[in-house]
Amino acid sequence: MYEKELSSIKKANRYRTRRTFNNNLIDLASNDYLGLASQKQLFESAYKRVYKENFFSPKASMLVNGYSNIHKEFEEDLKYINNFEDAIVVGSGFLANLSMIEALTRKNDLLFIDESYHASGMLATRVLNKQQVIIFKHNDYEDLKEKFETNPTKGRKIIAIEGVYSMEGDLAPKEIFDFANEKEALLIVDEAHSSGVLGDNLLGIFDYYKIKPQVNHIKMGTLGKSYGSYGAYILASKTIIDFLLNRAKAIIYTTAPSLFDMALGHEALKYIQSNKKELKLKIDSNLKTIYNNLKINSKSLIIPIKIGDNKKVLEIQKKLEEKGFLVGAIRQPTVKSAIIRLIAKVDINEKQLNEVCKILKEIR
Repeated sequence: MYEKELSSIKKANRYRTRRTFNNNLIDLASNDYLGLASQKQLFESAYKRVYKENFFSPKASMLVNGYSNIHKEFEEDLKYINNFEDAIVVGSGFLANLSMIEALTRKNDLLFIDESYHASGMLATRVLNKQQVIIFKHNDYEDLKEKFETNPTKGRKIIAIEGVYSMEGDLAPKEIFDFANEKEALLIVDEAHSSGVLGDNLLGIFDYYKIKPQVNHIKMGTLGKSYGSYGAYILASKTIIDFLLNRAKAIIYTTAPSLFDMALGHEALKYIQSNKKELKLKIDSNLKTIYNNLKINSKSLIIPIKIGDNKKVLEIQKKLEEKGFLVGAIRQPTVKSAIIRLIAKVDINEKQLNEVCKILKEIR
């Protein structure tokens, strides 16, 4: 039934498949920014914590009897460390974005969303009335301001941005935070790619800009990236968390998050906070190596290398794989124009990072 469409995808060099990669490849493709996915000590600590419970599966939704002490303990630490009033854990970042956008945008409300916002957020906008969704140019504060002022409403105005954008690795400008506060707009910040990487305490973009969370701020973070686990969390005021718990379908009608994943995420949070100085030094060192080699001045560990040709990015990926390195070959529709996406993970040593950069300069 779908052969013709699949054929068109293949002809455009946009065809995707699942692969298991050689474990000996040096990983510069994954979102495991801090290398915690291979930390066996964290795994063992999480296992011991879950083993103390009488059950090892959440068994039901959080509103039935799936909510456990493991969930609660993690939420308590998340809100305390991030300086938010309340927190809720969610099954994934995708579900978190669906929850926030679908539930918080009520009748007469307007949602202003960055054009580069994650696909999960864009999908969530489709359940809203088209008139409620206003897309502004990527990271363009002036465009947001203009559209904000020319679209009056009797309801709330909500702004949705990311702390670090997953493909380009660029940061949301602080002017958007200031503007949201000035206009008393609800500000949703997807910190999937900034939490664990930015700020003195590696807590993300709020930490990086030294912004004290306000009642209009909502922060979403994921566990499948810097935290080396799976799942997500939402931080906000107690009123907003209560509202999501009562209105967000992707929270109400799903099984509570995995106990082991939450325990592992909690161990990662504690590890990051205990080792933040060393981790930050390594992040800074890797970014310096990237700049010295590729002249890319990045604040995040996402290093996009523009290629612009779908066939060529696949060829470059293959050549690097033959040299022992794994990088991302990102094509449409994920990006507008094909890129090599290199992740300067902290578990990559300086020699390896210099070597992959040297190869990239030769074959670009």
